[in-house]
Amino acid sequence: MASIDEVAKLAGVSTATVSRALSGRGHVSAAARDRVEVAAKSLGYVVSSSASSLASGRTRNVGVLVPFLDRWFFSTVLSGIASALMRRGFDITLYSLTDDRAERAEIFETFLRRRRVDGVIAISLELSDEETQRLAGFDLPVIGIGGPNPGLTTLTVDDVAVARLATEHLLSLGHRTIAHIGASPEFDIDFHIPTRRRQGFEQALADAGIAAHAALFEPADFTIEGGFRAAKQLLGRPGDRPTAIFAASDEMAIGALLAARELGYRVPEDLSVVGIDGHELSEFFRLTTVDQFPRQQGERAADAILDELENPGAEHEPGRLPFELIVRGSTARV
Repeated sequence: MASIDEVAKLAGVSTATVSRALSGRGHVSAAARDRVEVAAKSLGYVVSSSASSLASGRTRNVGVLVPFLDRWFFSTVLSGIASALMRRGFDITLYSLTDDRAERAEIFETFLRRRRVDGVIAISLELSDEETQRLAGFDLPVIGIGGPNPGLTTLTVDDVAVARLATEHLLSLGHRTIAHIGASPEFDIDFHIPTRRRQGFEQALADAGIAAHAALFEPADFTIEGGFRAAKQLLGRPGDRPTAIFAASDEMAIGALLAARELGYRVPEDLSVVGIDGHELSEFFRLTTVDQFPRQQGERAADAILDELENPGAEHEPGRLPFELIVRGSTARV
């Protein structure tokens, strides 16, 4: 492997300039930076992470705490985080936090204490007071996605408002018998997002003078299969069938679409369906959804943590994350 001296010689600059240009720390003219990058690439030179850490006191690595690695939403947020970190020369280390108290304690007491990360991002995790205090004791910047997490800077989506927007869209199309696919209690964890979305749904109905009925609610598990089973239950019950379904996630909404078609319902002529998330499959299924831009959530969190590293001690306010109704072919007037 080439040395920093060889890069400096080829670029016609000092080794100190090479170090500043490739680390991103310190002033280097644009012309000199370009020459250094071209020389380093042609020689196959890569900055030693260990040497860089010793020189700067930084690992150039961000730890990410996540509850699930196999769910679409979390993997999409992670993709945004990884992309933003890579653009600025940082690596990512994942820590999967389960409900097991011993495993969670091990991560906070051992792995994070090793100080192999410069900052921490927590995705949709409701941290206990003890866990929050431990993070504060590491003197590392911490950003939470979802919340609120008292004591942490958080980026949040207003899940009540998101659900209201989805429900109000159905109401505006003249639907009055609207069913809701939510979550069973075991999935209503960390910030109670399913409960908040059900609250938004019921608030929108109440504002329209419509009472929510238990017969028009069916719990599921935030998967396509779960949404499929829940929709078959809702559409197969005796009595007035719903003319529309609001599902608390796009995956459950896609399951509802498949169930409706299997039962012979035309979408949207016989049944309208709306979801939440902005799932990558929603466009394929022509699903109307409230997009909460999960990849951009990850990018914004990564940018926030890196900005804190570059400006230590600066005040950072909690931020509201955007969402938008995307109308496609799964909803129509009654």
